[in-house]
Amino acid sequence: MGKLDGYKVDLKDMTTDTVSYCWKADNDFFSAVQGSEIKQGMLDVTLRVKRTSGAYELEFQLQGEVEVTCDRCLESMGQPIDAFCTLRVVMGEDFVDDGDVVVVPEREGAINVAWNIYEFAALQIPLRHVHPDCEVLSDSSEEERIDPRWADLKKLVNNKQ
Repeated sequence: MGKLDGYKVDLKDMTTDTVSYCWKADNDFFSAVQGSEIKQGMLDVTLRVKRTSGAYELEFQLQGEVEVTCDRCLESMGQPIDAFCTLRVVMGEDFVDDGDVVVVPEREGAINVAWNIYEFAALQIPLRHVHPDCEVLSDSSEEERIDPRWADLKKLVNNKQ
């Protein structure tokens, strides 16, 4: 049994129209997924699967914190995650993931959502992640490096508006 088999959702054998799942995505989860952006963290993940006519709506709620590297000092920092994401799944012949809709082979009837959880968390991380202390240092030193000629031009532009 693989480390991520616990994140498998059996769609074909759903006995009710709505099913809920709860998981903890911890350091072992992020290690098993082997993604490049997040190596550690602790997320509470709730998944609600709703069966509709011909499709399944998967609603993910992610809350917690992941560890990322500060772009400025290269130390580890906590990045809060609070996200609500949806995924539409339909049954078909072969597995296809085009981003908007995932097609799951009808013969299998199940989907492993571990990678989806990881992607939804990674998408919540800003492109630039900097400690608050490093941000203050970055802003003050950036102001000092501005060429005075640009500052004069900026004044002209601001006066024109």
